[in-house]
Amino acid sequence: MKFNVSSTALYYRLQAISRVISSKNSIAILDCFLLELKEGKLHLTASDSETTLCTTLEVNDVEGDLRVAIPMKTLLDGLKEISEQPLSMEINPANFEITVSYLNGKYTLMGQQAEEYPLPKAIDSEAVSLNLPIGTLLEGVNTCAFAAGDDELRKVMSGIYFDIETEHLTLVATDGHKLVRLKLNSIQAGEKAAFILPKKPAGLLKALLIKEEAEAEGSVSISFDDKQASFSFGTSRMVCRLIEGRFPNYNAVIPQNSPHTILIDRLAFLGALKRVAIFSSTSNSQVKLSFDTNNVTISTKDIDFSTAAEEKLACEYSGGKLEIGFKSAFLIDILNNIATDNVEIGLADPSRAGIIVPTEQNEGEDLLTLLMPMMINY
Repeated sequence: MKFNVSSTALYYRLQAISRVISSKNSIAILDCFLLELKEGKLHLTASDSETTLCTTLEVNDVEGDLRVAIPMKTLLDGLKEISEQPLSMEINPANFEITVSYLNGKYTLMGQQAEEYPLPKAIDSEAVSLNLPIGTLLEGVNTCAFAAGDDELRKVMSGIYFDIETEHLTLVATDGHKLVRLKLNSIQAGEKAAFILPKKPAGLLKALLIKEEAEAEGSVSISFDDKQASFSFGTSRMVCRLIEGRFPNYNAVIPQNSPHTILIDRLAFLGALKRVAIFSSTSNSQVKLSFDTNNVTISTKDIDFSTAAEEKLACEYSGGKLEIGFKSAFLIDILNNIATDNVEIGLADPSRAGIIVPTEQNEGEDLLTLLMPMMINY
């Protein structure tokens, strides 16, 4: 088997899919890339057994078809040090010796038989399918991913929930303390369905979509059954195992009535929170928000180390005095993931969840974030 290819094109494609490979694989061959030369195209695959990334690359002067597994680190490190130039890669089918030739020299390494390389099962023929613009899916994953949990005991909350209705698509993520719900009213599907995308493949998908969006506009074709999902776009494809189980009824935890409404400058609020949170207790990073007519006082106190901080900001609020405690790290995360200049905070009382929404929604979108309060302990 032999072919010629651009050194940087091959390196960047391999680097993109290498992110899926785990540092500790249960199967040794998963430390390798799978290279398959078929019908004049080079197909590249990387996997951690639960998530598989594939991409296709145009090559020249092809001789023969072959599948081979090549050690990931050795191949990437070798390509990284070669400047942009044509490469010739030749693989001996008898012993899988690989020779990479370039302008000033060559190097050799040993591959492995590809028969043992695990590939994902085919998606069920009756799988649900839908198409999303690349930018829309990227925004959805980027907006929700930070709120997904890490608790192994609550697996269903460690991913992004795709709730598909005939008239809209809703993406939700929660860890039990904070929640993000992004409703995409412009996305319509032929039937109701749902799946939970795990956190790791969500991050991998985000990285691939960022690169794809920068190169060209397009759409993502999504197909899923009850076990796995496939995301196809451009020359790339990701197949991953889904989280099994029932996602919590997120609508039930969103307060339907928040009589106290506060309008505040997002960046000013965010800056004050970051400064005050430095002096909060390391055990809970709690901050207290004290609202009065057209101002809010952000304060914290760490009794164990005798530290305290307080800042006052202007805001639009006309209700009576109200105090509520939040975990500062969660509140900062939420504000960092809202893009508008101002945010609106809806509160009922110190024991009920606070709603934080952007004052201006993107066309066809409805973004809502929720944060559970903390009991004020000082």
